[in-house]
Amino acid sequence: MTPIPRRPPAARAANLGQTGFPRRRRQGDPMRDYDALPAALRGWLAGAALPWSPASCRRIWARHRAEGIAAVLERLDRAERAMLSRERLSRGR
Repeated sequence: MTPIPRRPPAARAANLGQTGFPRRRRQGDPMRDYDALPAALRGWLAGAALPWSPASCRRIWARHRAEGIAAVLERLDRAERAMLSRERLSRGR
């Protein structure tokens, strides 16, 4: 079996998303937090344009899950569009 080539540490560090938002140090294990999310939410996160934290997605999910899965995913889409719009405006300055 051929080993998977490893990227150098500098290349791995660059894979944090190209956003102007500040980076934050996370507490705990982010992969365990991701794995604990509902399947529909994990699916949304996998296709998200921004590097969302499992905690922020879980908060939106918990706050609006009574509205139904489709409504929660639409709220996440709107939140992401708003963040992207805000980032574009801040880069345009």
